[in-house]
Amino acid sequence: MVIHESAEDYLESILILQERCGSVRSIDIVNELGYSKPSVSIAMKKLRESGYISMATDGTITLNNSGMEVATRIYGRHKTLTRLFTMLGVGAETAAEDACKVEHDVSDETFVKIRKFVEQNEC
Repeated sequence: MVIHESAEDYLESILILQERCGSVRSIDIVNELGYSKPSVSIAMKKLRESGYISMATDGTITLNNSGMEVATRIYGRHKTLTRLFTMLGVGAETAAEDACKVEHDVSDETFVKIRKFVEQNEC
């Protein structure tokens, strides 16, 4: 199944928020991403219907296995690309912003080489 960049961003944000806060609600995603409440609500409905997330009756959002897989992959790419860009001398904030743009589009083949390079050249 093809997953769109926006869905990847939502899933990645849920993972980051779970790591930071323990539990996640739609309002946390609104605050994290700066999107409107209706946009986040629509996105959560689509992710739930696609089987990527579950929502408890209290509004808590949990990544299902498929959602966790996507979120982990994208967040791993993000962290590796951010490290690469900072190794190249890019400022931390710019490196993280640029990683967000690249993480979705770089091929698996290229990413494997980037990850290997970063692992071999980190101090």
